[in-house]
Amino acid sequence: MSARSYLFVPGDRPERFDKACASGTDVVILDLEDAVTPERKGEAREAIRDWLTQGGRGWVRLNGTDTAWYEDDCSLLNTPGLLGVSLPKAETAEQLSRLAERLPEPLRILPIVETARGIWNAGELAAAPKVERLAFGSVDFQVDTGIVGDAHELLYARSRLVLASAMARIAAPVDGVTVQLDDLARLEADVLDARRMGFGGKLCVHPRQVQPINQGLLPAAEEVTWASEVMAIVEAHEGVGAISLNGKLIDLPVILRARRILDSAAAA
Repeated sequence: MSARSYLFVPGDRPERFDKACASGTDVVILDLEDAVTPERKGEAREAIRDWLTQGGRGWVRLNGTDTAWYEDDCSLLNTPGLLGVSLPKAETAEQLSRLAERLPEPLRILPIVETARGIWNAGELAAAPKVERLAFGSVDFQVDTGIVGDAHELLYARSRLVLASAMARIAAPVDGVTVQLDDLARLEADVLDARRMGFGGKLCVHPRQVQPINQGLLPAAEEVTWASEVMAIVEAHEGVGAISLNGKLIDLPVILRARRILDSAAAA
């Protein structure tokens, strides 16, 4: 099953690294970008290097390719314990291809798409080498485009990421951060909306967000019940003749959806 929760940890706070790993998150991302001030970039980089070398395991968010820190960040690419890298402000396949050439196997890239150009080029980003899946940097995207509101106002951008991922046959994309850290109801609603829209994961910035994300991205109990009933009817009819459940036709797309739900529940 693909990762559901991606927890960012400031790279200059090494005392939080192990705590993040113990939070239950699927992926820990040690952050060298937004969470670290310019004067502490070097300190953060060395803290991450030390932790990985001493047995830690996690992903790293590099600084953007157009920044003064990117080349130094890439010195971490061959560090033992590194599981993958996240690239902010991903906009072109060329950016990702150049990073992929420097990235040892089997490590993969999580591009964060957070600009108008990045969303416009979502298809080429999804198809770039070593891309595991796309992530949506919703907050920065709003700043770049001047969009106010993070619900239906971002539907087009989110849908482009979902469609691009499906076309490239990579894992479903990862939705952006819910910035209301103390609003559990808002987080749960955001996770539900993301899953319905076709997202398979979500970025987060606090350990308390991890479990609601992990749980919310699983099929609901009523979905599992429905899928089980569909497959029971299919097996009973052995594929012969038209079949239905509660008056609704069960055809191949319905069967495939039911199987996907049961597979996700089983994997969890």
